[in-house]
Amino acid sequence: MANGRSITGRPEPAVVTALPRAVPGIRVCVRLNLGGCGPYAHIVADVEPPGPVGGLELLSAVPEELLPREHLPALREGLLEGLDGVAAAVLVTGGHYHDVDSCDLGYLIAGRQAGRAALVGAGLLPPGEAETLRWASWPGRPRPRRGRTDRRP
Repeated sequence: MANGRSITGRPEPAVVTALPRAVPGIRVCVRLNLGGCGPYAHIVADVEPPGPVGGLELLSAVPEELLPREHLPALREGLLEGLDGVAAAVLVTGGHYHDVDSCDLGYLIAGRQAGRAALVGAGLLPPGEAETLRWASWPGRPRPRRGRTDRRP
């Protein structure tokens, strides 16, 4: 409401910006030991400004023996979350997986971290803010409170 009157009209889509410059050689390795087996993912990617289509373009130049195609949708979803609406073209140039530990959660986290690293490398995000945003959507509690209670007197 503005001045006691409601503002009506068509909803406008969010502004989608494009990555201003290329960020080559982003390397992300996710190794989480959760009592034995844990999510594992390793990717190397080059992130560039998008083509004429816009949005997120994901291409993989890695052989399927090193990075199975079944993990690419999770990687794409993580990149979408990590880039936070910024249009970019991502070329996965390297990486590998583990037969037992690789899962979609590992590649989702790797995609988020690669997206944040691309924003930092392009100058769209300060490094300190990227670290705090990485843990904001973490599915668990990354640092439990030891020896503290949440009770109030």
